[in-house]
Amino acid sequence: MARILLLHSMYGLRPAVHQAADRLRAAGHEVHIPDLYDGRVVDTPEEGIEIKEEIGRDELLKRAVAAAAPLSQEGLVYAGFSLGAALAQNLALADEKARGLLLMHGTSDMADDASTDIPVQLHVADPDTYEPVDWLNAWYLRMRRAGADVEVFRYPGAGHLFTDPDLPDYDRDAAEEAWAVALEFLSDF
Repeated sequence: MARILLLHSMYGLRPAVHQAADRLRAAGHEVHIPDLYDGRVVDTPEEGIEIKEEIGRDELLKRAVAAAAPLSQEGLVYAGFSLGAALAQNLALADEKARGLLLMHGTSDMADDASTDIPVQLHVADPDTYEPVDWLNAWYLRMRRAGADVEVFRYPGAGHLFTDPDLPDYDRDAAEEAWAVALEFLSDF
């Protein structure tokens, strides 16, 4: 069983995040889903970007750190969707007790001096306007140089947030495949 901190996308704490948490709990994991947007949920990327910029990257990271702090004593698997994945990656790389990192639809830049040996799994649309191929290739190489054990799963033809059934990006087949692989990954913790 993994203890998982699951961070939402720029759309906020949508029903899809609760559904994902329920799916993970049904597999026996302990899942925590903090609301980094103070209850605000949006339906368009433009609205999500507006809230993200209003709150600011540093404040979002502070909120994520505050959510992780009381849970991280025994080691967490950090996970997230898009923006939440970027935040999860930052937290995992800064937490020496991190056990793993599950990224759905997003990555973050990282310091060249980062060092970790955690397993990392990324699920991303192919192509993805938010995660271009050249960015993902560079990200993969940096993560490997940092020592992470990285797996990347690409889903041709899927939209960016292809696991959210309430968004136009949803791709049922890609979502089910991603969740099957992710659950197998998490079964090792």
